[in-house]
Amino acid sequence: MTLWIVCAVMALAAAAFVVRPMLKPGLMPVGIATGVVVIAASFLLYFDIGSPELRSAEQAAVPPVSDVIDALAERLESEPENVEGWKMLGRSYLTTGQYREAADAFQNAVDLEEGKVAQTLVDLGESKLAASGQSMGPEIVSLFENALALEPDNPAALFWGGIASANRNDIDEAAGRWERLLATNPPPEIRRLIEQRVAQWRGEPVPSASPGSEPDAATPEPVAEAPPPVAEPPADGVSVAVDMPSNVKQTLPPNTVLFVIARDPGQPVPPIAVKRLQLRDLPTSIVMTDSDAMIEGRGISTLETVEVIARASLSGRPSASSGDWFGTAQAAPGNRLELSIDQQVP
Repeated sequence: MTLWIVCAVMALAAAAFVVRPMLKPGLMPVGIATGVVVIAASFLLYFDIGSPELRSAEQAAVPPVSDVIDALAERLESEPENVEGWKMLGRSYLTTGQYREAADAFQNAVDLEEGKVAQTLVDLGESKLAASGQSMGPEIVSLFENALALEPDNPAALFWGGIASANRNDIDEAAGRWERLLATNPPPEIRRLIEQRVAQWRGEPVPSASPGSEPDAATPEPVAEAPPPVAEPPADGVSVAVDMPSNVKQTLPPNTVLFVIARDPGQPVPPIAVKRLQLRDLPTSIVMTDSDAMIEGRGISTLETVEVIARASLSGRPSASSGDWFGTAQAAPGNRLELSIDQQVP
């Protein structure tokens, strides 16, 4: 029965998308089609990743996420001025590791915005960087530089801009950019790395990972890592410290894909936001806010309680599979969460 309800809802979403051109163009600046496009993709993403602990025959019958993303891309080709739709398509491609396609989608958004929105330039740059195998060529560098010109304190632009400066041996500029990045209050484990590199660039003593003590080079690092302090939570989101027991982590490859999903526990269809990491990033602290919302107007701040799920995907795909590990936690927006990936999908 659930499958038929899903199909009916998705059919309604598709129908709404088709009807959109008959509406007045000025009714909604963002575009009614954007919401419908995102809903279509989000519904499918939910059935792939919204319930990591479940994998029923009905779920298996739902079309793969790639089919809905392809349908979304086809629809956007007939709605070429839908800026938010192209951004959503780009984020969908990034979530599924399709970096070249993500770059093409973000390029359309950049063109429509005439290159005047810093975050879209950053998204395009990161997509191109991932597609190139982390080779930061002149075109990619110019995207981050333009983003910094528009928004000097954009954290991602400062990060990549600092690397670009170091690559061209402008160490003073690299240090200055990462010092400004420190002022944006990055997660603690990232802050330590930034502080160490800035000290190297400035020719200053490099701070140790544990203030007040130097590790013995002959002593191996402990297997278990302490969870990082959780970043200060924003009012429109949550801060999440994610970790996995060391005995479980040791059984999985470090490049295992990790999905972090925020959703409404009372209405989990579709998820609110999704982020894609790797197991090697653990332990980590991330922030999820309304800016990560998959649907316009349905952000974390609209919820009384947000549920966050982290799942290590053995297949590398959004769909839940037997053997995947996951963990969940709940809190009201504006709070911190600590989440341990310590349960396994049967």
